[in-house]
Amino acid sequence: MENPRGLPAPPALGAAALPSGTYEGQVVLVTGGGTGLGKAIATEFARLGADLVIASRRAEQLKAACEELAAVPGAGRVTAAVCDIRDPDRVAEVFDAAQAASGLPDVLVNNAAANFPSPAEDLSPHAWRAVVDITLTGTWFMTREFGRRHLAAGTPGSIVNIGASYAWTGGPGFAHSAAAKAGVKNLVETLAVEWGPYGIQINGLVPGLFPHADMTQDIRSGMERAAPEAKDARQPALRVGVPRELGWAATFLASPYARFVTGHTLVVDGANWQRRSVVNPEVVPLRTQLGRGPFAP
Repeated sequence: MENPRGLPAPPALGAAALPSGTYEGQVVLVTGGGTGLGKAIATEFARLGADLVIASRRAEQLKAACEELAAVPGAGRVTAAVCDIRDPDRVAEVFDAAQAASGLPDVLVNNAAANFPSPAEDLSPHAWRAVVDITLTGTWFMTREFGRRHLAAGTPGSIVNIGASYAWTGGPGFAHSAAAKAGVKNLVETLAVEWGPYGIQINGLVPGLFPHADMTQDIRSGMERAAPEAKDARQPALRVGVPRELGWAATFLASPYARFVTGHTLVVDGANWQRRSVVNPEVVPLRTQLGRGPFAP
């Protein structure tokens, strides 16, 4: 009789996928590093000895995150920068401050993004710009500043862009974010070729379902609409991800052990994005799924 067990649980909290001290003397800048998956990624870099610079728009979140990250065994210096990545002047100031405090960042993790579900026809111009300007344009401003400084200095560097699987598949209910993340994925593929000759590698990292305390209410509500006990059964792995698993993937992609990996986007989701049914379920219009009434212009 079939007895599916799913993928094994990951190693315990505090384990490291790379040798101790892999990032000693390295400066790692993480946008959106004050909460959620950004903080989980920053934690694993800290565990490996990195000096961290975490950037976010909210000073109160950064203060709490700095204290938490500084307490991680093995962590180097941890500094914070309040930054709206949509502002290229402020982005340059953050790099100036990071360089003065710890040195030019060796690694940039573009994690900051914006998102919310909406039928495409309901998206206002402001709503579209809010998501695309943070997720795509802000990522570009950070990437551009990082690249220009390393090109001028003649030094190597590594960039990890946090993406989404609907960059390949499309994302009904998330037209704004899916379009932006497709652009982020394309930046990975384009800049890997342009900047590879100068020692700058760039890769993408796509998270699956990683429940954490800082999830937005939209995502939390979506999970709660399904039976809570069913969330694991909806994954081919028969479990959801643990945030440190994403951190391990990020630290590998940016590490000396992945120097020949560039232009690649790694999906860490237990194969969920590739799941297909033998017989497709009945189509339920997006407005119905979101509890919206008929469209009224």
